[in-house]
This record gives sequence, structure tokens and C-alpha cells, in this order.
Amino acid sequence: MTQRSDAVADPWSDGPARLRGRVAVVTGASSGHGRAIALRLAQEGASVVCADLRKSPLPQGFEQDIEVDTDDVIRSHGRRAAFVEADVTSAAALEAAADAAIDAFERLDVWVNNAGVFLGMAPLLQESEETFDRTLAINLKGTWLGCRAALRRMRGQAEADPPRRSRGRIVNIGSIAGEIGQPDLSAYSASKGAVHNLTRALAIECAPDRINVNAIAPGYFPTAMNRVFWDDPETLAGVQQLHPLPLGVPEDIAATTAFLASDDAAFITGAIVPVDGGVLAK
Repeated sequence: MTQRSDAVADPWSDGPARLRGRVAVVTGASSGHGRAIALRLAQEGASVVCADLRKSPLPQGFEQDIEVDTDDVIRSHGRRAAFVEADVTSAAALEAAADAAIDAFERLDVWVNNAGVFLGMAPLLQESEETFDRTLAINLKGTWLGCRAALRRMRGQAEADPPRRSRGRIVNIGSIAGEIGQPDLSAYSASKGAVHNLTRALAIECAPDRINVNAIAPGYFPTAMNRVFWDDPETLAGVQQLHPLPLGVPEDIAATTAFLASDDAAFITGAIVPVDGGVLAK
């Protein structure tokens, strides 16, 4: 169960509308953080292109309405959404996702590079070269390709009417593993550390175009990707001990993404925002 008891009673009607008129692409939108992000952006008024390898949520996830696809949830509440099949290691697929946003909704204002993999923990000498290559191909190259697809459209499209302080927003999903050392996570840590510094570099590069580039560094959350940590009570206890606050839910990542995509974050760029219950504060 991932829904907070203190959430807005009906976020589809009672929540803020900071993103009304915006168009967003979210990669890895079918499950986990990506699904929560896509739903939150839609709740705040955005039209959302859900890009993923599969349309349906992963069956090992924690979603309450796991039998309903993300884009279908959005449309069932009267909001605009589309699904695009996309492998983030393919430049052509991500270019097509960007084109789909413009074809369907006429603009591209927000791009969220959420798709990622965690292929398990292993000491360096036991981690395979194939695991390393696949982890970096999806987590790092996929983010790099997504930034390229987004930047091409954001730079080339007409200014929004009325003009905004920010021309476009790119939000990358990193990890606390990209900021601190943890044993048996070399490939994953390398990929996320690179995503963080890619974010900083692009923030400076894109500032003259008024395109904000930020990243979120989550702690451990109940998602299909992290199921292995939740299924073992001893491992879960260790995860809980790592976080000073009680464990969070994907909606925490979604809320931060919506903030970074909104005008409230117009003067924030190049930031790596921890959403980790205090892990990085220790």
C-alpha cells in the first residue's frame, strides 16, 4: 500500500493546478515512481505522455489499482494522456516520444527521465560486465538520450503564451546511491552519480535558453524495482534503520517532481534534491 493517509481527499478535483496547460513526458511511467509522477502531473493539470516498454504496471509492484494502466487512470479522471512504447536506450524511441507529445498536445514543457533499473547487489568482482553495461545503458544513457530529445523540442518551439520565466523543465531521477558510497552497488552507484553530474552540467548549458534541469535523489521506496528489499523482513529492517524518518512512498517523489516542474521552482536549476527521509543528512 503506497497511499498516504494525509493525502488530499480527492487530488483530481481538490489539488493544486500549477501545471495547467503544460505538456509532460514521463519515462518509465507504467510503474513505481514513474506512475506516481505521471498521475501527480496530471492531477496538477498537465497533459501527460506515458512512455514505457510496457503499458501495464509491473505485477510485483505496490500500486493499489495495479490492474489499471497509468494513462487509463489519467483519462478516467477527465485529463489528457497518451501511451508511447519506448525503450530508453533507443534514441529513435525517445525522439518519437517527444514527437508524440507535440503531435497529441502541441507542446513539450516538462520531461521526466525516470526509467531505470536496479539489477541486484553484488561485490565488484562478482558483478558481471553485462550487468554493468545494462545498468549504465538504461540509467545513464537513457537519461542522456532523454535530455537530448527534450532539449531539441524545448529550444525549437515557440514561447508559451503568456511567456514564462522558464522555457522548459527537465527532471532526472537519480538516487542517494549517486551521492554516497554503499557496498555492493558499484554499477548502480556509478550510473546514478553520473546522472547527477550530467544534471549539473546541463543546467549550466541550458540556462541561457531558460530551461531548468534538476534531479531528485530518492532513498529506498516501495516499488517493483525494490521489491527484494521489502520481501525480506531483515533486509527491510536495515532499510528502515538507514532512514531517520519513517519510509516514504512514491507519491513523495511525485510531489517533488511536480514542484520542480512548476513555476514555484523557476529559479532552481542544477539542484540534486534529496527525497530520502534524512539519509544524506547523516
